[in-house]
Amino acid sequence: MSLLWSSQPQPIITPCIGVCVLDERNVCEGCLRLSDEIARWSIMSDAERTHIMNTVLPQREAQRHEL
Repeated sequence: MSLLWSSQPQPIITPCIGVCVLDERNVCEGCLRLSDEIARWSIMSDAERTHIMNTVLPQREAQRHEL
């Protein structure tokens, strides 16, 4: 019998889009993460990454359009 899905949890993918330029506020112009968030991404918990992806980055995106 073969399983159709993996029982291993899948890691959260990175929001990186390959536009890796930090602005004057230390925010990446491509993915909107702070340099510290980029540096720690691989050691963050899934909960931290999920929070950044679902809450923090959408807020930053909205703020960018308000400027």
